[in-house]
Amino acid sequence: MRSDTWLRGALMAASMTLATAAPVLAQKSADTLRVTWRDAIPDVNPYYNSQRTGMVVAFQAFDCLVYRDPTTMEMKPALATSWKQVDDTTIEFTLRQGVTFHNGDPFTADDVVYTINTIIQDKRVATPAYYASYAGAEKIDDFHVRLKLTGVSPAVMEYLSMVTPIWPKAYREKVGADAYSRAPIGTGPYRITKVDGTTQIDLERYDGYYAGSPKGRPAIRYIKIHEVPDATTEMTEFLGGKADWIWGYNADQFANIARMPNLESLRFGTMRVHFMTIDAAGRTGADNPLTKLKVRQAIISAIDRGTMAKQLIQGDSKVIDTPCFPSQFGCDVTAAVKYPYDPARAKQLLAEAGYPNGFDTELVTYAPPQLAATIQNYLKAVGINLRIQQLQIGAAIQLAQSGKAPLYSGSWGSNSMNDISAFMPNWLGPGLDDYARDPDVHSLLKKAGGTIDPEVRRQAYSEAIRLATERVDFITLFSDVRYVAHSKQLNFQGFPDDVPRFYLSTWK
Repeated sequence: MRSDTWLRGALMAASMTLATAAPVLAQKSADTLRVTWRDAIPDVNPYYNSQRTGMVVAFQAFDCLVYRDPTTMEMKPALATSWKQVDDTTIEFTLRQGVTFHNGDPFTADDVVYTINTIIQDKRVATPAYYASYAGAEKIDDFHVRLKLTGVSPAVMEYLSMVTPIWPKAYREKVGADAYSRAPIGTGPYRITKVDGTTQIDLERYDGYYAGSPKGRPAIRYIKIHEVPDATTEMTEFLGGKADWIWGYNADQFANIARMPNLESLRFGTMRVHFMTIDAAGRTGADNPLTKLKVRQAIISAIDRGTMAKQLIQGDSKVIDTPCFPSQFGCDVTAAVKYPYDPARAKQLLAEAGYPNGFDTELVTYAPPQLAATIQNYLKAVGINLRIQQLQIGAAIQLAQSGKAPLYSGSWGSNSMNDISAFMPNWLGPGLDDYARDPDVHSLLKKAGGTIDPEVRRQAYSEAIRLATERVDFITLFSDVRYVAHSKQLNFQGFPDDVPRFYLSTWK
């Protein structure tokens, strides 16, 4: 089933649940929603982190020029009230008047131009591939802006609506980039009132939020997010009544939570996938075993991804063979070279590669420990001894992007964008996350990204998928299932991972 179709159905079902639920708010007397999660955000500036938790917070505190409706996928006016495509590489926006940032400064074209022209040059941006199509922005007048593109960009509105929040020029220039991360302001429905390292983020409803926003006005005044180091602490806070809402807990806890009379557990499929990069390019050592094709083929053949999906992720998790999510435009599942679970074949490939007795290597990961441990056991069975370096998400990403992870495992949700350009260019384009450095794949991705012709795009992406899977440049494991639990006091509407916002009583 296509994820967008599923998403519409899930939200409709959730809305029906809401209609029959008593309208009780979380911590009603305190007018507060308490959230606990483990994926701490090292830098709350939305451009400086790539975590889903960072995107969730950004959605509350910032707005983009346009807004993608999560049920219809229609682009709607947000900070821009209208736009027009002047030519293949130029879009003009008319900006909304009367909008203010959280410190009261007016929003104008200067803020848009500053944001676009800064991020395309900023080396700290976490996912530069998202902004590769932006050439720059020009001010026409206070409420009209012209966005120039580096070339044709068929998915540009997706990026403008999902991952291009607008910074306040005057404030950020005054305090500086580092101070801004400690005390950020935006134009969103909530203002961030506290950022305490990687332990606490507090938000308060912004009463000056502009009328007519497609996000709506918040119902709850305060959101308090407690970031904890491990799953045990997270669950202890939730079961002890110190949190109203958690997500991403172990699948084995789903049924136990569901049995508790004051709690509710939900699960649903998402666009997110679990993956493992593999050092085909030799970033961690020019002649390490992972640079050999037969070794990479042995590794993917040694892992029983189907059993892992069924037993560890559960729900409707499925094996994915493509370096993209199947619903995304350009993700041709028929082009992928498939590697069924075959440990005997894996041992044979290792012997043919010159490693009949296996070898030692390392996996860097922030994924749940049971996933890494299972991979470790599968590889050990064919002779590969895997050391696991289990880290917090920020530290793992930093280590991997610095080229120090022979194997690296995590998850990727494409920032909810249903286009392959939000997946393959990040992991297999010439960027920090690319451990394959495959020039043939680079060339095909460039070709696909340089045209608006859908058939040319499909063909180029299809060939890129074939080559990348044939050469095992990237291992997609299986799709994720999002596990959410909440107090029954919440007026809950569901929170699919594909939609970066709280579908709680926070929203009318």
